[in-house]
Amino acid sequence: NLCWLSSRGTVGRVRGMKMMSRHYCFCHLRTLSASREDSWFKSLFVRKVDPRKDAHSHLLAKKEHDSLYKIQYHNVKPECLDDYNALCESVLPSIHANEDYPCELVGTWNTWYGEQDQAVHLWRYRGGYPALTEVMNKLRQNKEFMAYRTERGKMLLSRRNQLLLEFSFWDEPVPRSGPNIYELRSYQLRPGTMIEWGNYWARAIEIRQQNQEAVGGFFSQIGSLYMVHHLWAYKDLQSREEIRNAAWHRDGWDEIVYYTGS
Repeated sequence: NLCWLSSRGTVGRVRGMKMMSRHYCFCHLRTLSASREDSWFKSLFVRKVDPRKDAHSHLLAKKEHDSLYKIQYHNVKPECLDDYNALCESVLPSIHANEDYPCELVGTWNTWYGEQDQAVHLWRYRGGYPALTEVMNKLRQNKEFMAYRTERGKMLLSRRNQLLLEFSFWDEPVPRSGPNIYELRSYQLRPGTMIEWGNYWARAIEIRQQNQEAVGGFFSQIGSLYMVHHLWAYKDLQSREEIRNAAWHRDGWDEIVYYTGS
């Protein structure tokens, strides 16, 4: 599935900053095809990790800070999309800017291609699960937010979310100048292959960071499990084509695509 998103916010917007102009984004769902039985493939990993020694989240996530991410997918009634966007713009930035809430609105988008009339929101919680709990408890007491939820419910067909952690080898999403197009590529992995994926992409990200197109990399903790999300930014479609084609001329990229379906 390939879908484009039109952003109505910013990626990594700092508190208090004025919302930037719209961007575009698209998503791609793939399945990890590498077999765990390929022992010679395992020998190519940058770092060897025994999955039995510790939880995957402890082995793969960043250690220097305790940030938790939540990604939300809202399927909007087609006739309500403009009103939905206006409603979100009237409420969500104020939560982002409020210092009493330990959360940040990393980005918010509408899909353009693929699953239509869909909104995607990415939140960051500084402080992990306690911060998430604090925000949820405070929002239940926020009359403006509860009114927003009631009105939003009239506009939605369905919604789902995931809690995510950030891969240690990816940079944290930060503000960047625009306009840009954003590509969200989501992968459903086979159970037990998260370590292999992380080890391989620890090498791969060095290839794809040369043009600063890598925005963030995440893996699911709660919600749909064994999911990986890669977020990329490009100036436009032509730049995306040129950057991705150039990657094929760098050593190791062909192996990464072959084994991870990237």
